[in-house]
Amino acid sequence: MPNPERRRLDKKLAAARSELKAVQARYGAAAAANKEVRRPSMRGFKIAHGKIGQGIRAIQGRIAALEQKRNAAAKRVPVSELAGAPLVRLSRERKHLTNCIKMVAYQAESDLLALLRPDYARADQEGRTLVTTAMQSAADIGVTQNELRVTLAPLSSPHRNTAIVTMCEALNQMEICFPGTRLRMRFGVTL
Repeated sequence: MPNPERRRLDKKLAAARSELKAVQARYGAAAAANKEVRRPSMRGFKIAHGKIGQGIRAIQGRIAALEQKRNAAAKRVPVSELAGAPLVRLSRERKHLTNCIKMVAYQAESDLLALLRPDYARADQEGRTLVTTAMQSAADIGVTQNELRVTLAPLSSPHRNTAIVTMCEALNQMEICFPGTRLRMRFGVTL
């Protein structure tokens, strides 16, 4: 599993880099506000703002040391080496149920792809992506006395909209009822 020590060092490293950016910004603001009449050379500026420069070098040294420690730490460690770390393990039944849900979702996606295939030329290359995009798009749901209407938002291009409209028409011909009700489901796309 991922090494928790390395994760802790990554967090420290991110905090140090953030601190470095803040100090560098302060140094840059001081450089922008520098009046050349008072300090015409960069050497004079560095002398006047020596504490900020020392702070930058100290943080850079701390970052280098943290990077060295992090690089020395293993990316992954065996679970047996972790003392007291919480280990989450799914029970067999829960894992089996999760796998069943994944298989049913994949089968439903495959069935929708089969409806899409005759009218969409690139179904083999990007059909699953199109089905996924359509299922993740915004939709309006309306309930009438006999129907449950699902109206999908239009997709990114007209040929994709046409393909999804054709798929929706094929689903409508199946006269699917919403589970547990007598409401017939009607699918469409806002054009």
